[in-house]
Amino acid sequence: MRIIGALESTISPGLPSTTSRLMIFWVRMYIFFKYTKGEHNVYEVSEATFRSCDASSGVVAKYTSGSDQIELKEAKKYWFICDISGHCLDGMRFGVDVSQAGAASNTTASGTSASAPLPSTNPNPNNASERGTSVIYLLLVLDLLLKFS
Repeated sequence: MRIIGALESTISPGLPSTTSRLMIFWVRMYIFFKYTKGEHNVYEVSEATFRSCDASSGVVAKYTSGSDQIELKEAKKYWFICDISGHCLDGMRFGVDVSQAGAASNTTASGTSASAPLPSTNPNPNNASERGTSVIYLLLVLDLLLKFS
């Protein structure tokens, strides 16, 4: 995963990833996914689908171009998975907790912590090397037009 102007990281099947944890961002930010078309995809899903990695229901949107841009339009939790066989269960998933600009809280409206424990996975680095070195790159960019409008 690559965050322009801030951090850099990658998501790779079978390897533990810091990006599979809940992250906090703001409304009007963008997420850019860069990957080899056909080797990966990006599904925006419900939390239940995120936890089960079963995309037979709960799919909000599908992105398959290899160069996908998603605007985080509202303050809510967004859940993303790769629906290529085995990738989600191998850790290619993450949540984005989007807050209103300027809000730094990590709590929900009920006052509880916004992060929840994720289902455990049993990553196998040997499995990842068998699949090759395909990686999804995630790029986040703050919509600077907001500041100039």
